[in-house]
Amino acid sequence: MNFKKIASTCYLCSLFTMLASPTWADMQSEIQQLQQRWAQVNYQLAGKTQLTAFETLMEDAENLAKKHPDAAPVWIWNGIIKSTYAGAKGGLSALKFAKASKADLEHALEIEPQAMNGSAYTSLGTLYFNVPGWPIGFGDDDKAEELLLKALAINPTGIDSNYFYGEYLLSEKRYKEAQTFLLKAQSAPKRQNRPLADTGRQKEISEALVTVRKKL
Repeated sequence: MNFKKIASTCYLCSLFTMLASPTWADMQSEIQQLQQRWAQVNYQLAGKTQLTAFETLMEDAENLAKKHPDAAPVWIWNGIIKSTYAGAKGGLSALKFAKASKADLEHALEIEPQAMNGSAYTSLGTLYFNVPGWPIGFGDDDKAEELLLKALAINPTGIDSNYFYGEYLLSEKRYKEAQTFLLKAQSAPKRQNRPLADTGRQKEISEALVTVRKKL
């Protein structure tokens, strides 16, 4: 009797059952809603209106994590929303949100490192090079590069993995390398169901390339 074949068949049956279940479908729909709302808040709002919208979005993401505590994408989006809010808020008061984002992203990595094409590595690496270092924060440029390279290994053609590594290289004044990865980000495939996020990211890429070319 082929136990390996039986085990494999059972696994596939379980996987298909999970994918077909209303709970899984509902979770995927809720994650997509978070993605779309994040893009709207991040790219279409500003000032106090944006901060208030982010606060509502953070609360909704936390509630989703309570419903699906073992789903890595949910924790990734918790981390992304908190880190973006921290960036919009600015100042030392934003540091606690950056730390909370770090915890969420690390938890996602514990669950499933390759979830969302390694987005937890991308977002965590970005935190490490944007947050101040010791004694104020946990920032660490070497750790940032290590994480961003892991993200690129998982998703070498992705818009975010290339953009954020390009941004890191720009911050390190490694301008030629930065240009290479920013150009890769610029030519990355469009993401299904994320047109607003792609449009906003492409604008950021173009702005970063202008800065890089002035330095070369």
